Amino acid sequence: MFGFKACAVLKTIMKGLVFLFTINILVMSIQTTGSAQQSPAELLNKIDRLSKEIEAQVIEWRRDFHQHPELSNQEYRTAGIVADHLRGLGMIVQTGIAKTGVTGILKGPEDGPVIALRADMDALPITEETGLPFASTVTATVNGETVGVMHACGHDVHTSSLMGVATVLSSVRDQLPGTVLFIFQPAEEGAFEYDIWGARQMVAEGVLEDPRPDAIFGMHVWPITTGTIGYTTGAIMASVDNFSIKVFGKGGHAAAPWQTTDPVIVAAQIVTGLQTLVSRNAELTKGAAVVSVGSICGGTRHNIIPDEVELLGTIRTHNEETRQLIHERLNELVTNTADAYGASAEVTIDRLYPAVINNANLVNDMLPVIMHSTGRENVKEMDPLMIAEDFAYYANEIPGMFYTLGIIPPDHTGPVEPIHSPRFDVDESAIKISVRTMSYLAVEALFRFSK
Repeated sequence: MFGFKACAVLKTIMKGLVFLFTINILVMSIQTTGSAQQSPAELLNKIDRLSKEIEAQVIEWRRDFHQHPELSNQEYRTAGIVADHLRGLGMIVQTGIAKTGVTGILKGPEDGPVIALRADMDALPITEETGLPFASTVTATVNGETVGVMHACGHDVHTSSLMGVATVLSSVRDQLPGTVLFIFQPAEEGAFEYDIWGARQMVAEGVLEDPRPDAIFGMHVWPITTGTIGYTTGAIMASVDNFSIKVFGKGGHAAAPWQTTDPVIVAAQIVTGLQTLVSRNAELTKGAAVVSVGSICGGTRHNIIPDEVELLGTIRTHNEETRQLIHERLNELVTNTADAYGASAEVTIDRLYPAVINNANLVNDMLPVIMHSTGRENVKEMDPLMIAEDFAYYANEIPGMFYTLGIIPPDHTGPVEPIHSPRFDVDESAIKISVRTMSYLAVEALFRFSK
């Protein structure tokens, strides 16, 4: 029979064994097989230090890009700076992809998996109102009008951050069990004078072919608390399609509507009917959907019933099944409504971006390293968004993970400006987190895929 002292010794031994077992499990959860000279845990520590060292330079790049924004497919200056930086790091660099896109290939000491990292470079036709000392004064001609140009969607942060990641990972290339493909993409915001653009054009031109990545990661700054990482498994952003509906009637004097076939009335009935496409057709338990009319154009005077009215709108869904259903039902509803009033209608639907679908296995594998980067309490599962992102074209080809990074200071007061606002700005302390997290993801994925 053990005495109290013996029991105390036994308890101490047991606690020590539990502690060692716990540490072993933690190490095993971080370490992966491979031939790198350092363990991933040591490598992550080094990346953390390098991310701090590069922070000031990345902020300088961000401010420069912010002050010199360029519209879609016009990112010549930005692309030139990016390409020169990648060449300076000793990468294999290709330019002119999808007009102004740039790629850089960083190879480790031996063959292994390939991980792609993507940033978008273009700005928006918005006149800046931030009052920042490095605010944009750039203007451009859009649709015959002179407008301001601004990085109102954070692509200046995306581009500068990925340049920082390139610097960090180049410093540890001899410890990487594979290859990192850096993708700097033009025209995410859309370039509608072209048939295809941005990510879709880059994929069409073979950006994912040589080398073929095993996975791809992308990030978007978002107006939530600085350092917060938002993620989903499955849909994170919606598909987007634009539609045009032309209603053809018979015009005449507004005082004698019985002598006309009024396309305004038909258009009004169509607008009302379109609201049932989601509420009475889409199975919303499978994913959200939105149908919105943004423009109604027809007629020239208060007393003239026109011959024609045009409606412009958007369709957004989180899965392809719902997307296709809404397309079919929209055509049926519009055609039958017009026919019921003795008019006719023509429907055009432009399929733009598919939904961004995060690979569930990839997300689940990467969550621990994201939590290590920014703290478990700052990693939040988010509701899918109804905005669109052409990162979807990459994630349609290979496993992808897209996430959001918070850029609003915790002590912020007053209204929070959304993306695409002329007053949109970012908390630059988020940039170090951006560089560290993306670097962590690249390294963790390389080691996991090299098993």
